[in-house]
Amino acid sequence: MYALIIPAAVPFVLLATVMGLSWWEDRVLPLAEPAEPPVEAGVPIAPPAPMALARPVRSPPR
Repeated sequence: MYALIIPAAVPFVLLATVMGLSWWEDRVLPLAEPAEPPVEAGVPIAPPAPMALARPVRSPPR
């Protein structure tokens, strides 16, 4: 009978872990100083250049 407790408790343990990590992210991590200052809102960030599409490799004619 005790063997049924562990499979039944797994979803609750996972939920508690996710909620604990969420709390940690919201409460504890903002206390650390950021490594770099945030980007100013007035400075637009340029999108990356589009990648060139690769041409399919064709076998030489016989």
